[in-house]
Amino acid sequence: MSILVVGSVAFDSVETPFGKGDDVLGGSATYFSTSASFFTDVNLVAVVGEDFPEEHIEFLESRNIDLRGLSREAGKTFHWKGKYGYDLNEAQTLETHLNVFESFRPRIPEEYREAEYLFLANIDPELQMEVLGQVEKPRVIACDTMNFWISSKPEALRAVIARVDIFIINEGEARQFTQEVNLVKAARKILDMGVKTLIIKRGEYGVLMFSDNSVFAAPAYPLEEVFDPTGAGDTFAGGFMGYLANTGDTSEAGIRQAVIFGSVMASFNVEDFSLNRMKRLDYREIEARYRSFKAMTHFEGLTEVVGSV
Repeated sequence: MSILVVGSVAFDSVETPFGKGDDVLGGSATYFSTSASFFTDVNLVAVVGEDFPEEHIEFLESRNIDLRGLSREAGKTFHWKGKYGYDLNEAQTLETHLNVFESFRPRIPEEYREAEYLFLANIDPELQMEVLGQVEKPRVIACDTMNFWISSKPEALRAVIARVDIFIINEGEARQFTQEVNLVKAARKILDMGVKTLIIKRGEYGVLMFSDNSVFAAPAYPLEEVFDPTGAGDTFAGGFMGYLANTGDTSEAGIRQAVIFGSVMASFNVEDFSLNRMKRLDYREIEARYRSFKAMTHFEGLTEVVGSV
């Protein structure tokens, strides 16, 4: 089953303690689509400028990503420049040039409007709401956000959350949004806004998933080398949603498996700059790392212990 994603396609200039990449392919919808494409077909809605090279178009199309919803406008493509220190969990934004993305108004092609799986990537919540008004009745709607929208348009974001099934946010944003230091209390407040499943990304510490009656924790995969965490959250979301769309299993067990596949995809993404690692990735590697995740987190059930009181 295909996924509809609405978000950004961009150029990134990124520097980490381990290297740098200038004007490389980036954007929330790009990372999401590439990751999800290992599991299912993807329909992408975004905007780029006249400077967007054909080689990037060819790469996205090679991943069975439908680009009929990608518009090319007069002007330059969205460009973000950032820097990471040795704490790779948070980037320092150096420059943001919205360019054609500043006037982006998503127009969902007719052939995309009956999508059963919809991901609203990190864009203005008012635009996310506009997208919801253009689609039919998706089986699963998930969305992401960022600190800028939390501080500037909290009411619009709450309105979106009430309409979605799955909300993905990082731990700093969860605390900011709810004014709660404790993540369990923060999660309860967000669930009370109407969302069914909440996923809190914790960078190198993994992921927490909350629903009304359960909590699930998944660690981050231990890596010897991490070069660039840019796009890790969107890559996680792509693997997560891609797996759900592939299996159609939205049970508690199915969603937990999707969390692990999302974590697997994010772990590959950070091993190189931009989408370079994803371009070299083979599905057999994904399956092997999923099995490693399972082995890493397995422990036996409780056996009878004779102890003292």
